[in-house]
Amino acid sequence: MTLKLLLLQARQATDPARHEERVSFAKRLGAPLSAIVAHDLLQGPPSLEKVRAHRAMLIGGSGEFDVSKRNLPHFDATLQRLREIVDLGLPMFASCFGFQLLVQALGGEIVNDPETAEIGTFPIHLTEEAKKDELFSILPDTFLAQLGHKERAESMPPGVITLAYSDKVAHEAMRIPGKPIWATQFHPELDLEDHLVRFRRYLHIYAHLFSEEQIEAMLASFKPSPEAEKLLPRFMAIVCAPHEVAVCWD
Repeated sequence: MTLKLLLLQARQATDPARHEERVSFAKRLGAPLSAIVAHDLLQGPPSLEKVRAHRAMLIGGSGEFDVSKRNLPHFDATLQRLREIVDLGLPMFASCFGFQLLVQALGGEIVNDPETAEIGTFPIHLTEEAKKDELFSILPDTFLAQLGHKERAESMPPGVITLAYSDKVAHEAMRIPGKPIWATQFHPELDLEDHLVRFRRYLHIYAHLFSEEQIEAMLASFKPSPEAEKLLPRFMAIVCAPHEVAVCWD
């Protein structure tokens, strides 16, 4: 039976990144595009019935919405639904805005902090806990990842495991203990080319925060991130176990 993965998206209907995000996740997961089923969070959170109809859930980034500003439509209802999905234990991988939503939903705090913004490719460091994690233990102690955020976790939810940090930000990844639920502040679904397209797509969001010289420096910082790109294939191997990943898309 073909597996379907539910992708929660916080992007306007006219935003080309809606389609590009599905493509990026499909590429990194090694899945057909038809396996990535998009749900528009601007219309409200998915029903639990819809969630249960999928083998796993993904949460992507955001074009113009900020967790600290609570400006996503149906924000509180979305946080409540995420708490319910975590209680179900459905496999989940959330990146960037998805990481922030999950942190806020579970009792952490997200703050807007342009001083610690990370836009480009940055080194990410594993915590000691990550070296024992079934997903993150495939990574080296330090690896490059694609980032594009101006908000960060000021505090983490009680009981979650911080798996990674950067030179600027203390919390770059987390795991819900005992459940196949992971989230990253960085974007393992993006390779270098995808990220450059995304950066230029949302340049207007950052233009008022940074000078032209700073933006040029950001562009110069973009590099390949092959190690981070291993996370989503490994996630699918965990979700599909004990079967081979290829069987999941038959």
